[in-house]
Amino acid sequence: MKKTKLIILAAALVLVLGGGILWASDHADAPAVKGKSDDITDLYVFQGANASNLVFIGNVQGLMSPATTATASFDPNTIIEFKIDNTGDNVEDLVIQCVYNNGKMYIYGPVKPAQTGIGSTVVGTAAVVVPVTPYGAASPTIATSASGIMAFAGPRDDPFFFDLNQFHAITGGTATSFNNPGTDSFAGTNVMSVVVEVPKSLLNSTGKLGVWLRTAQNH
Repeated sequence: MKKTKLIILAAALVLVLGGGILWASDHADAPAVKGKSDDITDLYVFQGANASNLVFIGNVQGLMSPATTATASFDPNTIIEFKIDNTGDNVEDLVIQCVYNNGKMYIYGPVKPAQTGIGSTVVGTAAVVVPVTPYGAASPTIATSASGIMAFAGPRDDPFFFDLNQFHAITGGTATSFNNPGTDSFAGTNVMSVVVEVPKSLLNSTGKLGVWLRTAQNH
């Protein structure tokens, strides 16, 4: 199963290195991937607390209840891959690849991909390895590499706010606008999250980045 989320808006890309936030959400997907371990829910890219870093967040397995989250895990057969265009041609120049194995998330890159497009081959050796934080842990486990890359992997409360019922009312013609305040349809649900914070110096950017998130089978 393969799924791609592509973000190419120039205005949003300017915000990435200028201190803003770039995000995309895609909960409750098509039947082919809905509820599966490779189903993408969110992509976030924003400047870190350290202004010299960018934070990449990829969330999968959305709409999990606390009971489901307690037994959820990443899929060792799935690559979670951030694709990064730093030249403006909408073709990835770098990839950050995340592969789960035996309780740990292995983070590769940022590195030039073995091939562009829909192919995914893990490149090189892991830059950082982080144990997956279990559900209900008092504090997250964060690993840091010698090059300054930091990583987290594990369950998290779904950060995306959306009033799904009101959306359905609008699209169904029984309402004309959202309420203020709305009702968060995702409250109390969780996702499996991979967070990678990378020094901007490793991204070879001139000021704009295109970023998209992809999951693919790891054979």
